[in-house]
Amino acid sequence: MSSLKLIALDETDLAVISACLQDAVFKTTDADFHGKDRTFTLEANRFVWEERGGKTNERRRSVLAFKQVGAVRSRGINLKDTEAVHALLAVRFAPGEEAPAGAIELVLSGGAVVRLEVDCIEVQLADVGGGWETKFRPRHPVSG
Repeated sequence: MSSLKLIALDETDLAVISACLQDAVFKTTDADFHGKDRTFTLEANRFVWEERGGKTNERRRSVLAFKQVGAVRSRGINLKDTEAVHALLAVRFAPGEEAPAGAIELVLSGGAVVRLEVDCIEVQLADVGGGWETKFRPRHPVSG
């Protein structure tokens, strides 16, 4: 399977990246804000949701980069627990008062959120390594 490389410049693009990253896992130390460059990066092991043609379950190491970030805030994360593993559920955009600015929220399991204040949506996702097989496929409760 070829490596994934995507860019998001609007909410529709961001929804595609969110779908590709659903159930990605990462440690607290895998996230970093570079204030001088106004970039927030996140390295994660993403579950390969793309069509696999009957193959086994797979994960890939990926890097997610957010540009034009002015501030980063988190809720529900113990930043001192650097070995804690977080599961990413969704990436959402909340428009600000003056377009195209707003906030990108990384919604994590357990109610945790990382909020990035951005000037605009400029996000890149790229696989940076080969995949590996996993016997665990993420499950989600059926609502309704």
